[in-house]
Amino acid sequence: MDAVESLLKRLRQKGIADESVLQALRRVKRHEFLAPSQRGSAYEDRPLPIGEGQTISQPYVVAFMTMLLDVAAEDRVLEIGTGSGYQTAVLSCLAAEVYTVEAFSGLAAAAEERLNRLGFGPIYFRVGNGRLGWPEAAPFAGILVTAAASEIPEPLVEQLVLGGRLVIPVGDPHREQVLQRVTKTQTGRRVEDHGWVRFVPLLEPEREGDCG
Repeated sequence: MDAVESLLKRLRQKGIADESVLQALRRVKRHEFLAPSQRGSAYEDRPLPIGEGQTISQPYVVAFMTMLLDVAAEDRVLEIGTGSGYQTAVLSCLAAEVYTVEAFSGLAAAAEERLNRLGFGPIYFRVGNGRLGWPEAAPFAGILVTAAASEIPEPLVEQLVLGGRLVIPVGDPHREQVLQRVTKTQTGRRVEDHGWVRFVPLLEPEREGDCG
């Protein structure tokens, strides 16, 4: 059994039962999203550094968050936190269109080059403040946030279609957070808790003079 199939077997054992999500993870080769020095660990189920103090999420968390988002083939989805582009690629295997926002221009440029080279798409890229979403492209059927927010950003809820889902880690960005799924309803929102996770903080874009 190769490394990818071994990883998928472990994910199934941990409760990932959505075959469309597992097929997406089979298609998206995680080693392609890592520096050469990290590739030996690509199919271990753990996060790994990608620079700028950011990480590529562990495959189980990617699979679980994607499963919670419940993406349909006709959906337009928004990702906050492009990072390496790994989660972006997984979403692009499932959705009609993916919009992705990254605070770090260097990570965004590298991810765009990588995803274009690997043939994933259609994907639209922006460097910006993820808390604000992408209002010109809204509404979205799903929004997935790959960084921790101390509270649910209201603009993201506003940019969902009725019945749309926001999956986001909420809590102290320097400790564990609760993974929440927020569904937009006629009367507001429905919030479900889905266990504890640990993500890097949701940041605003780099400003001139920042050290990064």
